[in-house]
Amino acid sequence: MSLTTLIKTIQDIMRKDVGVDGDAQRISQMVWLIFLKIFDDKEQEWQVTVPGYRSPLQSRFRWCNWAKNPEGMTGEELIDFVNNDLFPALKKMATTAGVTPHGKVVGSVFEDAYNYMKSGTLLRQVINTIEEDVDFNSSNDRHVFNDIYEKILADLQSAGNAGEYYTPRAVTRFMVDMLDPQLGQTILDPACGTGGFLTCAIEHLNKQVKTNADRKLLQESLHGVEKKPLPHMLAMTNMMLHGIDVPTNIRHDNTLSRPLKDYGPRDRVDLIITNPPFGGMEEDGIENNFPRKYQTRETADLFMALIIHLLKHDTGKAAVVLPDGFLFGEGTKTNLKRELLEEFNLHTIVRLPKGVFSPYTSIATNILFFEKGEPTRDVWFFEHPYPEGYKSYSRSKPLTIAEFDLEKAWWGGAARKGRKTTTQAWKVSAKTLIERNHNLDCKNPHEVEVNHRDPEELMAEYRQIVHQLEEAQAALKAELMACLGGKA
Repeated sequence: MSLTTLIKTIQDIMRKDVGVDGDAQRISQMVWLIFLKIFDDKEQEWQVTVPGYRSPLQSRFRWCNWAKNPEGMTGEELIDFVNNDLFPALKKMATTAGVTPHGKVVGSVFEDAYNYMKSGTLLRQVINTIEEDVDFNSSNDRHVFNDIYEKILADLQSAGNAGEYYTPRAVTRFMVDMLDPQLGQTILDPACGTGGFLTCAIEHLNKQVKTNADRKLLQESLHGVEKKPLPHMLAMTNMMLHGIDVPTNIRHDNTLSRPLKDYGPRDRVDLIITNPPFGGMEEDGIENNFPRKYQTRETADLFMALIIHLLKHDTGKAAVVLPDGFLFGEGTKTNLKRELLEEFNLHTIVRLPKGVFSPYTSIATNILFFEKGEPTRDVWFFEHPYPEGYKSYSRSKPLTIAEFDLEKAWWGGAARKGRKTTTQAWKVSAKTLIERNHNLDCKNPHEVEVNHRDPEELMAEYRQIVHQLEEAQAALKAELMACLGGKA
């Protein structure tokens, strides 16, 4: 069964259930079921590979014992078991002392999860569909998870849930490749969503893993925080599918709710790679967690203040996706940009064209690359072009990682040596940017400027063309009349 067919089959079954109201609830329902299926598949593996592994779940709560048999519990018996036995037990694992790390993972996933379905018969049909058609111990089906998430996001978008953006894989891969994380460096995504940047970092770092100690070091070095329950559940699942068996460093929390002054040296990290939410506003009071110069309710600005604070001195590096509005904005944005230029080396801004995040948003975005330690002398800008024949990107024609070969060839390696001005790349001094009141919205100087001319001049020219056209029509009519012997 294809992915699209699988998701559609599950959602069609759920639409018959009176308890599930709308796509958002259908998606949430589907995700916790898929998580339990994946956790069970992983437990089968751990019992073979992890010496002395014992499941943190009571035997009757393991998927293999209540869900796997297609002829198993159904109807009222199944709904009663899920609502009154399974969910209370799983939620309790988040707060119970002595629970194993694996159990804590399950508890954190289920603390905000709900069973919306009312019909045990329909729930059994959904379970059987998942059980029959997806095997997450298969490497092929593991890759399907990312596609499931993209389909889920598309459905969330059509359900009207604003603010859920999927960072295209090409963008996450490019950002990770340019930061080039090394084993042992601490990596943070403070708004990790479903863990796309972190799983991309895992794939990058896997090439450096040689021993079990390396694997443990990799697991301990990855950190993520996600505020919303559904993306957090997806992030936990995604990490497990990428070999992070106990992703306890992926916290369900709002990074911005902790006062900035409470973050000490131990909280600082080597690398931050993120696409923070933009266009949103935080609840009243959150801004009071930040110094006055950063106080705003705009989410992306608060995340930038946090990122600036959390990078290690002298070694910290970051790659951050931000909208055009940050580049030319004033107020808090100016304060942040002043600090970026004075305390960091803001060495590169990659300007992405509109449509990269289509269909979720048409906002033009940029990737800012900066390092802690020394002030900025020059900022290099690179304007990413559309492929030949493209006027925008779309779901059927997305941005691809191969397109970033342009930037990679120009980049100049880890030391960024030998960069040259091209039709896509140009350099602006920090001095010039400061004189522009820290406006970073620098246009490509190599673009041919279209002179649209004065509107009155254009109107006069238009009237002249219309007059000439009317004269030509009159002459043609007279010629036709003459040919017809003067007959109308």
